[in-house]
Amino acid sequence: MIPAVPLPRSLLTLPVEVGGLVDHTPESAYAHLRDTRPTWFLTPPGGGAIDIMRWPTTEGQVVHRDEERVVLEDPVVLPDGQQVRRLRILAARSEAPVAVLPLLANGEVVLVDRFRHAARTWQWEILKGAGVAGVSNVQNAAGQLKDLLAASASEVIGLGRVHPDPALVAEAVALYAARIDAVGELGHGAGIRRVRVVAFAEAEQMALTGQITDAVTITSLFRARQAGLGDGGAAR
Repeated sequence: MIPAVPLPRSLLTLPVEVGGLVDHTPESAYAHLRDTRPTWFLTPPGGGAIDIMRWPTTEGQVVHRDEERVVLEDPVVLPDGQQVRRLRILAARSEAPVAVLPLLANGEVVLVDRFRHAARTWQWEILKGAGVAGVSNVQNAAGQLKDLLAASASEVIGLGRVHPDPALVAEAVALYAARIDAVGELGHGAGIRRVRVVAFAEAEQMALTGQITDAVTITSLFRARQAGLGDGGAAR
């Protein structure tokens, strides 16, 4: 039998909907998620995957949970047999986050200068937002344009999905490009201080030279170029 991995104790409590459980600990919250969100704990078939260890051998912990994010500490076994603990971040909502690349009629790209808390820096990037219950991804993308740029989309074009950081973040972002006529008033409370309108090729050059470091933005520019949207083109 694989020996148990010692667990540090914590004062974190369970979310409200699990309040009826006897043991209000991060470990029992983790067990509740294993029962109610089994897809979060699946291992694909075949060799070489990182396996999640199971109770009663050991147990993981819910490190943090709020309306947007769940942070788990999983006890895992690496392909070489080493037992370690790995953090991962999952979306509390089932709806996918979206990112939308705003394009003016002449093909110019609208970028926003947005402060990102985790990196503690300003980032040139496209629009991004959380999933919205009861709203399709396309509607969410159009909503991001209205909320953050006061802009209306005449066309929304799907660009697939991307995992920004699959080593830590579980969710994939749904990517879109959108045709807009103009940029209006910036959304309040979003950490955006200004916009920049540049030619599509200039946005690509900003990515090449490190002025844009956001992975979702870089991927969206690449996908849009491959879809024929660069410099005023249209996907057909």
